[in-house]
Amino acid sequence: MDLLLLLTLLLLAHAAACLVRTAVAHRRRSHCYLLDYVCHKPSDDRKVSTEMAGSLIFRNHRLGLPEHRFLLRVIVRSGIGEHSYCPRNFVERREHAPTHQDALDEMDAFFDAAIFDLFQRTGIAPGDVDVLVVNVCMFSPGPSLASRIVRRFGMREDVAAYNLSGMGCSAGIVSLDLARNALRARPASVALVVSTESIAPHWYTGTDRSMMLGNCLFRCGGAAALLTNDPSLGRRAKMALRHLVRANIAADDEAHASAQKRDDGSGRAGISLSKDLPKAAARALTLNLRRLAPRVLPVTELARFAVRNLCNNLVLSRGHAKKTHGAAANKINFKAGVEHFCIHPGGTAVIEGVKGSLGLDAYDVEPARMTLHRWGNTSASSLWYVLSYMEAKGRLKRGDRVLMLTFGSGFKCNSCVWEVKGCMADKGAWAECVEEYPPESMANPYMEKYSWLNDVQGDALLL
Repeated sequence: MDLLLLLTLLLLAHAAACLVRTAVAHRRRSHCYLLDYVCHKPSDDRKVSTEMAGSLIFRNHRLGLPEHRFLLRVIVRSGIGEHSYCPRNFVERREHAPTHQDALDEMDAFFDAAIFDLFQRTGIAPGDVDVLVVNVCMFSPGPSLASRIVRRFGMREDVAAYNLSGMGCSAGIVSLDLARNALRARPASVALVVSTESIAPHWYTGTDRSMMLGNCLFRCGGAAALLTNDPSLGRRAKMALRHLVRANIAADDEAHASAQKRDDGSGRAGISLSKDLPKAAARALTLNLRRLAPRVLPVTELARFAVRNLCNNLVLSRGHAKKTHGAAANKINFKAGVEHFCIHPGGTAVIEGVKGSLGLDAYDVEPARMTLHRWGNTSASSLWYVLSYMEAKGRLKRGDRVLMLTFGSGFKCNSCVWEVKGCMADKGAWAECVEEYPPESMANPYMEKYSWLNDVQGDALLL
C-alpha cells in the first residue's frame, strides 16, 4: 500500500511538473516584444507646400468659388503644416490620371527605404522572418503586396504571409493582433508588420464635399515594425505588448456608412466621410475603453469610478439641472494606469474629441497634434509616427505604459497598451526637425496666401 501511494504521488508530481512546464511555455509563446520600428520619411521633392496644395486644388476645373472656399476652410482647420508628403504622380501633375504603376512605385519607395532600414538597425535578416503581415487599405494588387515584399527581400518559402485590405486607419493595431496570434503558434519566432496607405491612385476629382475632405487630410507615409516572442531576443526589445482590445460596430448601418469608398452622383469614386462619423467614433470609443479599463487600471480607480457613478445617479434622479455637471465630473482616470497616450492623428477634431473623452491635457495630446502638423494623416501608420515623437522627445522611460488608440472605417476603434522595456532614445524620422516642435505658432499659411478666395466683405462664417 505504501508503495502504491508513493507511485501515485510520483505520478501526480510528474503531472504537475508537466502542467507547470506547459504553462511556462505557453506564457513565453504569449509574450510579444517590439524589437524596433521605422517610420518612412519620403524624399523632400514630394513635400506638400502651400503652393503645391493650391496648385492641386486649382487643377480641378470642376470646382468653383464655393468649393474653393470650402477647401480653404478645411485646410486652415486641418492642423497640417507645409512638410507632409504626396505621391510622385501628384508632383508630376498626373493625379487625375494615375496608373497602376504609380501605386506600385509609391509602395516600393516605402518598402525599399523603411523595411531595409529596419533590417539594418536590428540585425534581423529577411530570412529570419517567420510571419509577415501587411496592411494597405486602398490598394490590393495581384500578386499581393505581402508577396511583393517576400520577393523583394528574398524571404523564406515557409514564411506565413498575410495581406490585409479595406481595414482603414485602425488596421495597424489589427495587424499587431494578427501577428501576435500567429506568433503564439510559433515558439521563438519573428514577425514583420508593415503598415502604409496608397494615395497615388485615389485623388478625388469630383465636387461632393463629403468626399473632398480626404484630399485635404491624407498624406504619404508608412511604418515597419519587428515583433518577436523569442525570450532571447526579447531581452533587447524596446517594448512589450501587454493588452490589445478591438471594437467593431459595423452591424450598425449609420456607423458602417460613416466612412466608405463610393461613387458620387457623377460616378467619380472617392472616400466619403459623413456627418455620422463623430457619433460612430464616440460609440466605438466607449465600447473599447469599457473593455480596456479593467485590464489596465488599478482596483482603486475602478472602485472610485463605480462609487462616483452610483452617487451621480442618485443625485441626477433629483433633477435635470445637475445632469450635465454629474456626467462631466465622473470621467474614468486612465492616467492611473497609463503614462502616455498615442492617439491617432486623424484630424484636429479626432484629437480634441479623445482629449475631452479621456480628460487629457495639452501635454498628453502634443505628440498627436505635432504628428498631424508634420506628417498629416498617414492612415494606419500614423500611430508609429506619434510613438516616434514621444521617443525623439525622450518621454519614454523604462516601465512606462503607452496607450495606442485609433479609429477606422467599419466603424472600428482599436487600442493596445505597451510597456517600455529597453532604452528608447532614437529620434527616427523626426531627427531633422524634432527640435523645432512644438512650434511657437501653429498658424496655417494657407489662410494668408489664399484669403482672396473670400468675398470682398470677408466671410467669417467660412473661416
